[in-house]
Amino acid sequence: MLSRLTRLPRPTALAVCAAPVLALFAVAALAPLPFVVAVPGPTADVLGSDQGKPVITVTGTPVRDTRGQLRMTTIRATGPSSTMRLHELVDHWFRTDEAVMPREAVYPSGGSDKEIEQHNLEEMNQSQSAAAAAALGFLHKDPKSVKVDLNLADVGGPSAGLLFTLGIVDKIDGDGSGGDLTGGRSIAGTGTISADGTVGAVGGVGLKTQAARRDGATVFLVPKAECSDAKSELPAGLQLIPVTSLTDAVNALRGLNRGADVPSC
Repeated sequence: MLSRLTRLPRPTALAVCAAPVLALFAVAALAPLPFVVAVPGPTADVLGSDQGKPVITVTGTPVRDTRGQLRMTTIRATGPSSTMRLHELVDHWFRTDEAVMPREAVYPSGGSDKEIEQHNLEEMNQSQSAAAAAALGFLHKDPKSVKVDLNLADVGGPSAGLLFTLGIVDKIDGDGSGGDLTGGRSIAGTGTISADGTVGAVGGVGLKTQAARRDGATVFLVPKAECSDAKSELPAGLQLIPVTSLTDAVNALRGLNRGADVPSC
């Protein structure tokens, strides 16, 4: 085949070579691809209320009135069963306020839309339980005596864990010296939390920083492993602080309140 091809006139040879490539592009252009388009989503102040109810309710120990905000951040994405084609993705690829992401980076594989929604709600519930355990452990509070209820509708997944935990700490203990953990600022962030206080990566941080700045945050807590992603489209006026644990996050916020140097990405 190769020897015959080399004896063809050059324009003919190029056309023969191009034909299968063009056919592949045509197939790719028409085939549904496993990607979703995501945009900055809403944020919510975990120190405030949602649908008329406090996001965080603590019983069994005194709680503080708080100033400032702790804003958990989200992304919105096309649905798990939606299909995208190449020409549609190209329209979104180069926008800085949108991201084309592999479907499995946003949604668990397999299952119907309803099953995936249920999975995300279960992850949120597990995240809330871990947040309560991490906060009470950090504060040396007996979970048999102190109860924490978390209420936030229409949000799924585990990425609000860190902010829930910080909210509980601020409600009970503030900065540990009589002041607010936020220092009166609007603090935003993202990250999973485990019961031992370890912070995990979440994805979509570039879009979440945009959502945070849009809603007035000046500081963003980001899992350290995702610093480079967070810096790639960092909005002006937003300070990035990398964390790997609840202790990191609390110490950084206390440091901000003292005017001390804190880690940065």
